[in-house]
Amino acid sequence: MNIRYAVIGTGALGGYYGGRLAHAGKDVHFLLNSDYQHVREHGLKVDSVNGDFHLGAIQAYDNTRQMPPCDVVLVCLKTNNNAMLRELLPPLLHRGTMVVLVQNGLGIERDLARQFPGLPIAGGLAFICSSRLGPGHIGHFDFGNITFGVYQNGDDALVQQLCADFTQSSIGVELAPDLNLARWKKLVWNIPYNGMTVILGTATDKLMKNPASRQLIWDVMLEVTSAARHCGANLSDDFAVQMMEATDRMTPYAPSMKLDFDARRPMEIAAIYSSPAETALEAGFEMKKVRVLEQQLRFLQSTYTRL
Repeated sequence: MNIRYAVIGTGALGGYYGGRLAHAGKDVHFLLNSDYQHVREHGLKVDSVNGDFHLGAIQAYDNTRQMPPCDVVLVCLKTNNNAMLRELLPPLLHRGTMVVLVQNGLGIERDLARQFPGLPIAGGLAFICSSRLGPGHIGHFDFGNITFGVYQNGDDALVQQLCADFTQSSIGVELAPDLNLARWKKLVWNIPYNGMTVILGTATDKLMKNPASRQLIWDVMLEVTSAARHCGANLSDDFAVQMMEATDRMTPYAPSMKLDFDARRPMEIAAIYSSPAETALEAGFEMKKVRVLEQQLRFLQSTYTRL
């Protein structure tokens, strides 16, 4: 099966994963915004710890109405922009199209399903350190594996081919039987490090080396694992140990929320903080520390945006 891919959002994630797929010869169509003209003229450049590459000519577009219907749509936008999917997705869809949300947070597949009832939807959880370095220029610094999990109406053959294509593109892949568990696992890392790098104005390595911030990271992680169990995800505290150890080994990194804050862009507070906290509260568990981080982030964001 030959899959035609669309990438919505050619930034740190879409540029890297879509770039890897295209570099391996897959049929990939990229939606770009501010980088469109640059990429049309100069292509896409990826600096990676696993080997740099440059795609001199890619199938680039500045609106989805010009793009062909695709078999798999990789949504790599920040979740703050998901309201745009109502207009962006329809030109890309045919009867069997599967939309994969390669995004952070909780509840995003549910929200998309409400807008597009019956649409095949999956989640993609990227365990990667990457960022956009400039127009059409992606930096990949560490890790890079991705986990896929079907939310609704996934076609087994398409999902298996998706995983095979990523593997052939030198990307480590895991297929999660429980998307809810996979989303909570990602939050164990995202919630403490995204918020604390913003609030404390630092990067991951400095947080890990300071005893006070390291203890707070641990406490927040355990609150997330407890919330996950209340929400039906079988997530043990041992996973928090694994995340701490992985971060100790990781290249010093400023997560996406820190980069957004530094650039005075809206942060993904709703998907990464509000939605998990509200979901846990509905299940009878109050995420007190996460709520404190959420409130601090909302204050900081209010200093430069009305969102």
